[in-house]
Amino acid sequence: MRLRHVLTRVGVAITVASAAIVLLLWLEHRRTVELPVPTGPLPVGRTSVTAADFRLWIWYPAATAAPAGPYLPDATRTEWERARPGFINFLTADLSKVRAHSAHDVALSAAEARYPVVMLGGGGSGTSGLSFSTLAEDLASHGYIVASVDAAAGKNPELCVGRADEEACATEVMMPLVGRIGRALDSLRDLSTGDARFNDKLDLTHVGIVGHSFGGAQAAQFCSQDPRCGVGIDIDGRLFGSVVQVGLSVPFMFLLSDHGALDDPVDRQITGQIQAVYERQPHDTRMRAIIRGAHHFTFSDDGALLKSAVFRGVLRLLGRLHIDGRRQIEVTAYALHTFFDAHLKGKTGWRSAFASQAYPELFESP
Repeated sequence: MRLRHVLTRVGVAITVASAAIVLLLWLEHRRTVELPVPTGPLPVGRTSVTAADFRLWIWYPAATAAPAGPYLPDATRTEWERARPGFINFLTADLSKVRAHSAHDVALSAAEARYPVVMLGGGGSGTSGLSFSTLAEDLASHGYIVASVDAAAGKNPELCVGRADEEACATEVMMPLVGRIGRALDSLRDLSTGDARFNDKLDLTHVGIVGHSFGGAQAAQFCSQDPRCGVGIDIDGRLFGSVVQVGLSVPFMFLLSDHGALDDPVDRQITGQIQAVYERQPHDTRMRAIIRGAHHFTFSDDGALLKSAVFRGVLRLLGRLHIDGRRQIEVTAYALHTFFDAHLKGKTGWRSAFASQAYPELFESP
């Protein structure tokens, strides 16, 4: 009888604890989440334009501050929620309650005659730049017009992992996406001559390319082959394509998460390829920076800010995350606008800025 009583009490305790956890997760899911405030002096606007087979999201310096629009349009939010398993949605903030900082379809600022352009790419074969809204808004607030391709996902590069021809397979998947960056720039050129808001406002002689993960690989490859790239940034992306052999001649930064001691052979191979390309770059225009404690999957809004604390807690328990997600994105935004300011706007002292006491997590790696 005593054993049965104990088991009953244990069962009740487990049931109560499980219900409490579910309730806490639900309250966390339903809470309002505000993205980090842009650090530049200019308010931010956002719009979208449709090209032949893709949509471009565009963030830009706004003429005046105005109330921000929804983080995601209703149709996009519904599509994202439908595409993900229900439990993933449950472990992600309610996207209708996420607050960004860009006003929709407002006038462009006249603070500068023309603005440099930055193309922003997400990971995989079709991750929307909307998942990197914090980085886009921050760049726009510092005087950039930021554009990101939103298109149906192509072949998933993850299908190449582990194959004997993994690099060739991933390169084959990547090259059409690299070509799409060029077509997106063509669309922006048309926009600069055919749209009243952006007429002659896009400085397409000063173009930056930045991407995360597989998007970073695309940025590196594009900058190695297309002269329209003036400066590039690869955020923790493995290299594929001819860039591994031919290298880079334009200013380029590898911004990496904290890979620790590199015990894994694949990590060592990836890091070795990046190092080989980096060492062949012109010394005065190259940067290999690491964010101490950062994780690959927490560079985006989704991974760093919108996923449940349970998700980030698991990464901490596994020893893979040692920095707050919000802080990781803030440090990343600082690194991006500092590097672009130097090489698209000619600001000096950029290398010493990476030793800023305000961002001790960011350091240059030899």
